[in-house]
Amino acid sequence: MNFSELELIEPILRALKNEGYETPTPIQQQAIPIVLQGRDLLGCAQTGTGKTAAFSLPILQLLHAQKVKNDWPRGVKTLILTPTRELAIQIDESLETYGKFLGLRHLVIFGGVGQYPQVEALRRGVDILVATPGRLLDLINQKLLSISEIRFFVLDEADRMLDMGFIHDVKKVVAMIPKKRQTLFFSATMPPEIMNLASSMLIDPLEVSVTPNSTTAEKVEQHVFFVDKNDKRALLNHILEDKTIARALVFTRTKHGADRVAKDLKRVGITADAIHGNKAQNARQNALNGFKDHKIRVLVATDIAARGIDVDDLTHVINFEIPNISETYVHRIGRTGRAGASGIALSFCDDSEGEFLRDIQKLIGQKVPVVEDHPFAIPTPEILTRPTQVGRSQPVSKKQLPPKQKPPRDYGHQKPAQNSQQANNFGENQGEQRPQPNQNRPAQNLPQARNSSENRSENRPVQNQNRPAQNLSQVNDFGENRSENRREQRPPQNQNRPARNQPLLNSLDETRSEHRQPKSQKLTLQSGGRSSEPKPKHYGNQKFKDIAHPIPKVKPVPPAVRTVVENDATEAEKRKKRLESFGGLFKNKI
Repeated sequence: MNFSELELIEPILRALKNEGYETPTPIQQQAIPIVLQGRDLLGCAQTGTGKTAAFSLPILQLLHAQKVKNDWPRGVKTLILTPTRELAIQIDESLETYGKFLGLRHLVIFGGVGQYPQVEALRRGVDILVATPGRLLDLINQKLLSISEIRFFVLDEADRMLDMGFIHDVKKVVAMIPKKRQTLFFSATMPPEIMNLASSMLIDPLEVSVTPNSTTAEKVEQHVFFVDKNDKRALLNHILEDKTIARALVFTRTKHGADRVAKDLKRVGITADAIHGNKAQNARQNALNGFKDHKIRVLVATDIAARGIDVDDLTHVINFEIPNISETYVHRIGRTGRAGASGIALSFCDDSEGEFLRDIQKLIGQKVPVVEDHPFAIPTPEILTRPTQVGRSQPVSKKQLPPKQKPPRDYGHQKPAQNSQQANNFGENQGEQRPQPNQNRPAQNLPQARNSSENRSENRPVQNQNRPAQNLSQVNDFGENRSENRREQRPPQNQNRPARNQPLLNSLDETRSEHRQPKSQKLTLQSGGRSSEPKPKHYGNQKFKDIAHPIPKVKPVPPAVRTVVENDATEAEKRKKRLESFGGLFKNKI
């Protein structure tokens, strides 16, 4: 079958002929007629099988037919949503190639670059818009883009959208576009989450699946090298010494690892460059273009670019690190052997990555051949040498299971088995088997055991064993003995203080009055015999330290004022009364 049998119009066939495309791939043979009928499509095909042309060719033909009928809205008519920038650029280039003779306007928008050129192109008018979810929602929130007139909606690489966390953004976009539309849903794998998303978006779709889920291309030759982690760079240099490898795409797990591998290759004289999410979009695009133009021999990339790199005649893909997600391995090696071509996939595996390789082999349903003829070979990881069970284990029915038997309880003190006669007497046997708390105590006779109260009192430990025994009469007279013992054992208080006479304690008031001394007199201490003056008293703000001379010297009064004061007897008497009010301390000072 060729493209002319798929009822494609002449401008599209001419563009395909110019590119050298004559025979459609299986996914194109099944998908193009369904899309031309206006039905929703659910397509499942591995990467590199021509899914881009499967939805681009029929959409270009349907848009051209609407343009001829003048059924042409002003806004964007087709929206193609992709997870990565590289994939968006690849689809836009395909639209340019297939629709060069149709006169339709297309645009690609993504983040990482300035939005001004994209906004200016949107204002001039766009028929087909290829976008990533982040930049699309950003322009919609800024009121710079409207998707209310969408007629064709394409979701490409839906499983990659799920892995990158764009599934919620996809649901927001689906809620903004019209419900009356034609939806094309493509994915390399179909996990349950993707099936649920497809069922919510598609209306009576037709399903197309050309290959089983998560299978590698048939013409891709796969090999694995067991090597130590520290020898992987040396092994990569050893493999690239083969001049027949014109171009190689090397995949690493981390961005830092991609930069480090590219730097090491440049040191040994191999032209290489890295491409990952931390680099600017211009740098990523320049590296990709240089790889396509044979200016760069080795391109080191992370998994984010695994589905956005479409390079013709790429012969070798090298997994510098085994991916921890099995499906990623399929997408990596799918960069080679595209569109029915052949390719080679090499993988480096160390001891810590044996489990990842085991999961990959289980997913693809085959064992990857091991290459042992290299200078850095190590033994096969132990996890790969264990026998694995092929296929699913059959569940065992409940009838085949043996009856459950409860294990006997072990209390640690059970006695050997008894006779049946003793077992019948359940109460007595149970009492005999009961553990006794005081097993170290000497055994007692049966009559004593019956009288529990007497045995308890006899076996009760004696308190205060160090105390001498008392007579029975003393024990009975508990109150008197207790009071006497307390008085004898009570320590004397204030032993260092000299004893006082009883008459002196009885007449406390008289003793205090006799020993009391006036404040004005000097006190004599009994201990040292030294005299001490009383503390100074405070009269207002003045401190009178010397009781004999409390008043400071008065300045002399001028003669004129002195005569007035002396003649005024009333003032002198008032002053004298004020001074006498201080307790007679200021007598004869006027």
